[in-house]
Amino acid sequence: QVQLVESGGGLVQAGGSLRLSCAASGPTVSSSDMGWFRQAPGKERECVAAISWRGGSPYYADSVKGRFTISRDNARNRVFLQMNKLKPEDTAVYYCAARLATRVIATTSGLYESWGQGTQVTVSS
Repeated sequence: QVQLVESGGGLVQAGGSLRLSCAASGPTVSSSDMGWFRQAPGKERECVAAISWRGGSPYYADSVKGRFTISRDNARNRVFLQMNKLKPEDTAVYYCAARLATRVIATTSGLYESWGQGTQVTVSS
């Protein structure tokens, strides 16, 4: 399994930016697809972005396309989520997740094997 620790959450005004970081460790990190999920109160956990261990075109949820960017630094075993033009509806706990790579990037939370503890993002209007 992969151990994951998120950081970078906080309180920001609408229109602002935050950068989330996920530090990963474990024997299979370099061959894991990585995803960022979020869960707001009373809502299901949803995938906002995911990236293959190979790199290539990431996945983005429609609600964040053009505003969020996922990237990974395999040399440092880190995954990032740059969030720009934040909206109040982006308020949620954000989780980093990992799964052993397959041919297709997964966007379903149940397919991910490892999870971080989550970091709160609050966007005020």
